Amino acid sequence: MTDIAQMAFRALSDPSRREMLRMLGDRDLTVAQVSDGFDMTRAAVKKHLIILEEGGLIRSRTQGRERINTLHPDGLRPVLDWLGWFDRFWDDRLSDLKATIEQKDPSDD
Repeated sequence: MTDIAQMAFRALSDPSRREMLRMLGDRDLTVAQVSDGFDMTRAAVKKHLIILEEGGLIRSRTQGRERINTLHPDGLRPVLDWLGWFDRFWDDRLSDLKATIEQKDPSDD
């Protein structure tokens, strides 16, 4: 697994961060706006947002005195690529199982 994928998985490992991603999927938000949805300090929310940014899942920009956080869906690509291997693995295994089951048993004649 790449370092980028590891950082993304780290960011996704916390339920609060996953909820923050969902919120940012609806619209761009400031730290204060994200904080309104959680029972934690703004400092704690900011730390979570930094981890999401380090994981490549969000981007932030300065607008005046505020930091605007934006979902970066392309940051999920390393995660999807890694999970895709398992998807192909099980597709292959299930196809093999299906072929085995569908083979005609010579004793059936």
